[in-house]
Amino acid sequence: MPLIDMPLEQLYQYEGRNPMPADFDDYWNRSLNEMKAVDAQVELVPASFQVPHAECFDLYFTGVRGARIHAKYVRPKHVQGPLPAVVSFHGYTGRSADWSELLGYPSLGIAIFAMDCRGQGGSSEDTGGVKGTTHNGHIIRGLDSGADDLLFRHIFLDTAQLAGIAMQLPEIDESRVGAIGGSQGGALAIACAALEPRIKRAAPFYPFLSDYQRVWEMDLAKDAYEELRTYFRRFDPLHEREAEIFERLGYIDIQHLAPRIEAEVLMAVGLMDTICPPSTQFAAYNKIKAPKSLEIYPDFGHEYLPFFQDKTMQFMLGL
Repeated sequence: MPLIDMPLEQLYQYEGRNPMPADFDDYWNRSLNEMKAVDAQVELVPASFQVPHAECFDLYFTGVRGARIHAKYVRPKHVQGPLPAVVSFHGYTGRSADWSELLGYPSLGIAIFAMDCRGQGGSSEDTGGVKGTTHNGHIIRGLDSGADDLLFRHIFLDTAQLAGIAMQLPEIDESRVGAIGGSQGGALAIACAALEPRIKRAAPFYPFLSDYQRVWEMDLAKDAYEELRTYFRRFDPLHEREAEIFERLGYIDIQHLAPRIEAEVLMAVGLMDTICPPSTQFAAYNKIKAPKSLEIYPDFGHEYLPFFQDKTMQFMLGL
């Protein structure tokens, strides 16, 4: 098959290049404690969009650093609870799916929560307050302020907080919640399952936000990863701080979160993906210790993967 990365047998052995900070676990344990101390002030508002077989709500909660986060919540009508649920995450810079796109799971008796990432295309709030660039890119947001100010730290925590809020609702069965998403959404599904260990099943496809140093070394710091190049060109043109920067990015590298996952995982990767290179995805997949399976699309890149959404839905029927 054509190759843009390592041969498949090497991909299954690949363990990643980006360094993991020595205090990585302490960092995330502290971060989770910060999240748990937040008064979420959950609010459910009936949405203007409604259909006969489901109830639609705008859900709001307060996340870390005081940001007000929005998610769409759709639950089936006339179904005896407690219900299984999925939390869904969107692609980079985007927003949660339209209401009409969220109706499939409620038709099967499964509630769905679709989060808007703070500072991107939806309705969630970005409270800002960091030193350094905010012009181009969320990966590098907060790099100059320190690891606790990395924006994706906050977004990863939002995913876990939303899952926890879903599990606390009286109509939801907390032991039957899954996480889904592609690209950035795939990364967030992995982060959610890693930071909220009660997630039962996760189905990420071609996850973003993994193995930044490998992306750099492949000369693929373009498209979704362009901001890595932007940062070095503008703030470290001689790469005097390169090791420091990649180590700090290690705090928000999903490959290092992957070993925390307890959920069963179904993942998909396209071997022609030049947006999120296959090796970076395998770096995360290979570190998952929980039961897992991988759907490989040899001729596909960062694009629609035929049948995988159907397989994901079938997978989530097992919640």
